[in-house]
Amino acid sequence: MQASDRFNINSQLEHLQAKYVGTGHADLNRFEWAVNIQRDSYASYIGHYPLLAYFGIAENESIGRERYSFMQKMLLPCGLPPEREED
Repeated sequence: MQASDRFNINSQLEHLQAKYVGTGHADLNRFEWAVNIQRDSYASYIGHYPLLAYFGIAENESIGRERYSFMQKMLLPCGLPPEREED
């Protein structure tokens, strides 16, 4: 691997991290990462009707109620953020 290839890969990664929130960055903490994963999962459940129907059948709820429940869970998927330590 040459230095130019390494620079190109790093620049592509930086571009992806700037464009898409879910790809993360060097300063991303564990809580923010978990929130991104949970929100991506809930968005996928809402966006794919067969998954939404599966959850509705499994929980014996209507599909609309499941969609509403997932949207509500997207607000605070991992609870309140932890207190930040002062440096």
